[in-house]
Amino acid sequence: MLHGLPMDRDVTPFDPPSQITAVRATRPVSPMLFPDGHEGWLITGYDAVRQALADTRFSSRQDLGIIHVPFPTPGMPEQTEPVPQTPGLFISMDPPDHTRLRRKLTGAFTVRRMKALEEQIVEITERQLDALAELTPPVDLVKEFALPVPSLVICEILGVPYADRDTFQHNSSKFMERQVTLEDKMAAYMAMNTYLYELVAAKRAEPGDDLLSDLARDEDLSLEELTGMAFLLLLAGFETTANMLSLGTFALLEHPDQLAALRADPSLVPEAVEELLRYLAVADVFFRYAAEDIEFFGETIREGSMVVLSLLAGNHDPDRYDDADTLDVHRNARGHLAFGHGVHQCLGQQLARIEMRAGFEGLLRRFPSLRLAVPAREVRLRTDMNIYGVHALPVTWA
Repeated sequence: MLHGLPMDRDVTPFDPPSQITAVRATRPVSPMLFPDGHEGWLITGYDAVRQALADTRFSSRQDLGIIHVPFPTPGMPEQTEPVPQTPGLFISMDPPDHTRLRRKLTGAFTVRRMKALEEQIVEITERQLDALAELTPPVDLVKEFALPVPSLVICEILGVPYADRDTFQHNSSKFMERQVTLEDKMAAYMAMNTYLYELVAAKRAEPGDDLLSDLARDEDLSLEELTGMAFLLLLAGFETTANMLSLGTFALLEHPDQLAALRADPSLVPEAVEELLRYLAVADVFFRYAAEDIEFFGETIREGSMVVLSLLAGNHDPDRYDDADTLDVHRNARGHLAFGHGVHQCLGQQLARIEMRAGFEGLLRRFPSLRLAVPAREVRLRTDMNIYGVHALPVTWA
């Protein structure tokens, strides 16, 4: 039985921790001991993870019972009381509450609407590449490209002033840290919440031509719900994509044969994006709560148990993908779990795909000699954050 959830990528920066891989091979639905002594479950096999994500008996709510903290975190108790639901934060809700709020957004994130935005996203990406080209290397690709592009895009879509990016990026980063005191985490959350409440209130008073204004026109939504939805959209809109762009670039630079294949045939970029999503799965760990006793893959998961789903382990399951620990830009990686599955599958997945296609295609085209400016072992990994990636990626070019 695992004691706590292993987080260190001890094989490569891109593979699941070896302890998780070992558990998946022998017991893909496995008991796990939390730091407070509570026995929960870890799900690692592809089929089991996918089925759990779609099974409504595994609840996303945090207000049903005691939450057992899976990571030893300074300043946080090992177990806390049930967490009240946050208005608008539909990722932590079950149907029908989740359905009501998510339905408000489905029209904004259709494939057709995202395709209509593609030209604008490419323009934003190219402007950032122009700015990058003006710099003298070495530069930090996270700061100068991977973070600005999705931040600019989501600000444009939501109607968030880009001039405020330093504030919300700082607070979102602090909120996503694992090794941070509860006081600091809540201070970052409250700062973002206050900022977004004032923003959506202003848009309700004087709506503009943006997604938050469209939502603000809906009188069925309270200001508190609008704030929660804005928080989720803003955070999800740049954190995951920024880390996919930077970690994906790191992975390609560490796999020169795959990088060469992409440079030789840029038409491979869409499939390469799917493979990088599968291979990296930056939003790796999802949590569920057993709302009743559940018989699942030969195991009995008792009501009240915390269940941890490893999307990365599922994406690297050799029963689903041949040579699953190998990055292969020619692979048909569709069906991967990087965007989740079921009712909570990522609403902005088409937007993320467009940004990554534009980002990787443009970066490889504009910087054919791009390479790491430091040894790979010196690249600082985000093992301390809830979204995996790199804190900085020093790169250079001829």
